[in-house]
Amino acid sequence: MMQILDPAARMLAAATVLGAMVVAGPLTAVAADQGPSSTVQLAQANSTTAPPSASTKKKPRHARADVEDRIKNLHDSLKITPDQEQQWQAVADAMRADDKEMKGVIADRRQHRDEMNAVDDLRNYQKVAETHVQGLQRLIPAFQTLYDSMSPEQKKNADTVFGHHRHARASHASMQKPQQ
Repeated sequence: MMQILDPAARMLAAATVLGAMVVAGPLTAVAADQGPSSTVQLAQANSTTAPPSASTKKKPRHARADVEDRIKNLHDSLKITPDQEQQWQAVADAMRADDKEMKGVIADRRQHRDEMNAVDDLRNYQKVAETHVQGLQRLIPAFQTLYDSMSPEQKKNADTVFGHHRHARASHASMQKPQQ
C-alpha cells in the first residue's frame, strides 16, 4: 500500500474524495434512472452515509443521506472546532451549492429521459460530470482554507477520514476486476 506523502497530492486526493462524497447521493439518483453502471459503483463506493436510522429506512437509497446529513457527518468526523466554524461554513456552503446544482441537472435528466437518444444521453451525462467539476472548483479552495486552519492532529484525522474512503473505493474496485 502506497501512502501519499506530498501535502499537495494529499490535498488533491482529499478534495477529490470530498467532492465525490458531495455528489454521491445525486449520482446514485442519476444511475437509478438507467440501471447498473459504473456511476452506481462510484456513488456507492464513495458514499459516506451511516447505516439508515429508523426514520430513514423507508426512503429510497439515494435519499437517505441528504446534503445536510453529509455536512453534519463530515463536520463531526473532522472534529471542527468553534474557531474553525467560519472556514467550515464555506465548505458546507460549497457542498450545498453543488447539491442544488446536481439536483437540478438530475431533475432535467429525468424530465427528458424518454426523449433522449444515445447521443443525448451522453451529452446529458457530460453535463452531470461538468456540474461535478464545477462543484469541486468551489469546494477545493474552501476545503484548503479549512485544512490549513487545522491542528496537526486534525489534519492527521482528516487524512485518515479521507484515506478510509480512498481505501474503501480501492477495495471495491479490486472486487470488480475479473478473475484470471
